[in-house]
Amino acid sequence: MEDKANLKEYMLKEIDIVQDIIKRMAFNSFMIKGWAITLVVVTLLLKGTKLQVLIAFIPLLVFWFLDAYFLQLERKYRKLYEWVIEHRLATDKYLFDMNINDKERFANPKYKVHSRFHVMFSITLGWFYGSIAILTVIYTVILFLFQKGGN
Repeated sequence: MEDKANLKEYMLKEIDIVQDIIKRMAFNSFMIKGWAITLVVVTLLLKGTKLQVLIAFIPLLVFWFLDAYFLQLERKYRKLYEWVIEHRLATDKYLFDMNINDKERFANPKYKVHSRFHVMFSITLGWFYGSIAILTVIYTVILFLFQKGGN
């Protein structure tokens, strides 16, 4: 096993790598939210039949799922960060290993991350995409109730 000074240096480098990955996941989530709003609004503004407004739910659901995917990855990398902080000075095992799905290393329940479905309905994503879904439903109902004619 390497001496403590080397392990501390490795730990700091590993932490930097994991933090960069977490930043990328958060940026991806931010960009997805922007694209989701943009595409939902664009599809609602398309002129056509009344049923065409229902197309707005396609990008909403797709981006909701993608955002949950990136949030789940971000949470897994946060658990990896915790693992490195707790274990790196004691061992050189898994040195610079960014595998977040290693069942042996993350066997402890404190390193478990919720399923993607559970993450989709977490407070942050549930309120954000749920509010867009509710507004889209309200817009659709208003469109169906108050628009005259077939278009």
